[in-house]
Amino acid sequence: MTLSIVIVICLLLIIALLLVPVIICIDTVSKQYYIQLQGIVKANLEGHDTEVFRIKLNVLLMKFYIYPLKKKRLSKRGKSKKNDVDKNKRHLPFIRVLKMLKTFKVKDFFINIDTGDLILNAKLYPVFALLNYNGGKYHINFQGQNQLVLLIKNRPIYIIKSFINF
Repeated sequence: MTLSIVIVICLLLIIALLLVPVIICIDTVSKQYYIQLQGIVKANLEGHDTEVFRIKLNVLLMKFYIYPLKKKRLSKRGKSKKNDVDKNKRHLPFIRVLKMLKTFKVKDFFINIDTGDLILNAKLYPVFALLNYNGGKYHINFQGQNQLVLLIKNRPIYIIKSFINF
């Protein structure tokens, strides 16, 4: 009886994890760069004083900091031979990668750029106006402002489904 309850709880937990949305956000004005498994895990990319950047990882209610550019010292025993190349690496076909990318939904996209060249800005102005005709948020300015806001959502079940339905 207890084994069946544990199995049912585990299956419900797996199904819930497959249905939780994954959010990718890039906002250059507010300097927010993160990937989030909503309500479970959030990985922020932050600037740092001594390092170039760090990754702030929030897992449930715990915080961890990862410094990916920090050099790690290897002991003499920890050295591994890099001459042995794994020849059995499998590469994903282009069609599978394309199907996986199609599962991502762009929820918000806003771009506001200034190239620094007045003539190029003037040439891009009608192109951006044409792109805005279909509901885009593309702007060009002559004031030196650059801004990008990108919000992408997906669910893990859609990614797995794209690989299964090849």
